[in-house]
Amino acid sequence: MRQVIDPQLQFGEQDISAIKLDPRSRDDIPRILRGLQYIYITPEVRERVFAILAEVLPLRPDDEGKVSADTGRPGMEQWKILVLGALRLGLNADHDRIQELANQHATIRQMLGHGDWADESQYSLQTIRENLRLFTPEILDRINQEVVRAGHRLVKKSPDEGLAIRCDSFVVETDVHYPTDSNLLLDAVRKAIETSAQLCRDEGLSDWRQSAYNVRCVKKAYRRVQQLNRSTSKDQAKREARQAEIEQAYRDYLELAGELLARVRDTRAMLHIGCGLPTAILAELDAYIADGERQIDQIRRRVLRGERIPHAEKVFSVFERHTEWISKGKAGVPVELGLRVAVCEDQHGFILYHRVMEKTTDDKVAIALVEETKARFPEVQSASMDKGFHSPANQGGLAKIVDLPVVPKKGKCSAAELERESDPEFIRLRHRHSGVESAINALEAHGLDICRDHGIDGFKRYVALAVVGRNLHHLGAILLAQEAELERRRRKRAA
Repeated sequence: MRQVIDPQLQFGEQDISAIKLDPRSRDDIPRILRGLQYIYITPEVRERVFAILAEVLPLRPDDEGKVSADTGRPGMEQWKILVLGALRLGLNADHDRIQELANQHATIRQMLGHGDWADESQYSLQTIRENLRLFTPEILDRINQEVVRAGHRLVKKSPDEGLAIRCDSFVVETDVHYPTDSNLLLDAVRKAIETSAQLCRDEGLSDWRQSAYNVRCVKKAYRRVQQLNRSTSKDQAKREARQAEIEQAYRDYLELAGELLARVRDTRAMLHIGCGLPTAILAELDAYIADGERQIDQIRRRVLRGERIPHAEKVFSVFERHTEWISKGKAGVPVELGLRVAVCEDQHGFILYHRVMEKTTDDKVAIALVEETKARFPEVQSASMDKGFHSPANQGGLAKIVDLPVVPKKGKCSAAELERESDPEFIRLRHRHSGVESAINALEAHGLDICRDHGIDGFKRYVALAVVGRNLHHLGAILLAQEAELERRRRKRAA
């Protein structure tokens, strides 16, 4: 069975509402914990957040839905999962640091519901990993809405105050090495060999006994190509001789890779037909075989035939297949490997909504981005964006969604457009738009500099959790600042 939080205090345990946090601390941990504490001690917010957390359950192995919360072994309480998840992204930490904090940091253990000296329970690294994977982007989005609404009640002057959102996109990098067609082929062949060897060992087969030697042979052929490509000679005769040598090295590399992939395909057929392994178990191996065959074809076309490979045919990682090659034209950053993420921030500094942009650009998501934000927060009245979001269709579509779309036009403006962009409110919101860069920088500083989770599902979960962590951090900072100001006034009156 699993519950959101144990309502019965244990011996030595302190109630979360009574935890004391230093309002003068400049560290991130007290701010995140204060935001979480506010969620817990505010009844209407806690009720809604706990109802959402109750849906955080593991899936059944047979894909027949989620496990029951009322039967089975007790799992980690969902409140603890939220605390650990917010800390992981809010501190830009890995699982190892979160494990250390959960086991040794006294205040964090109080927020997790542990006593001081009487509670000796510890968290294992694998337990933390598996439980944080239970979050889904949809659940995190709903939790984020409750956190933002709680923050709005603190900072808004009146319930009828409208929201002015500013939208922009940035690149969240994936944890991949710089891709070349030759090193991607090495990755694909190496993983195909290692996966085949492991499956054979599991089935008690003696095939691929020399898998480590085969991998070394592929690496040796790759290193030969890599070393020859580093030539910087300016002598024409030497360059021509070196080019012939490079082409021969590539032929040797492709021949060896093709022979090994042929062996892998034979092993795959034997495992499926002879051993009866289902296709689902062999899906990972099939993907690596396809990757290897694609890279062999592209290297042969580019190096030996002199063709230009279309960008749409390229893959930039055999491990994080969703990775895109993004050139945004920024000074000092010629290219980024990852995915674009669009965010919408309000005038109070809260991230209202985000969107992971797969194989799309800013101008293609402008209308959907504002529509989704307004569906969550109907009080949105204006939306500002930069010129990258402009298109005639977007200008008209945004005008139907919000009262004032602030999207400057690219190029020369007509008289009507010039009049629209000369409106004082348009100018005011356009000048305030650059503040969204501060929110993007905060997200990057609190986890979104690079995604450490794997797969597109892990990427979306990681981004959603970063947004929740950032908003909790901002909520806690507001609360601590208010408490520090009250303490300053109290001391002033006492003096």
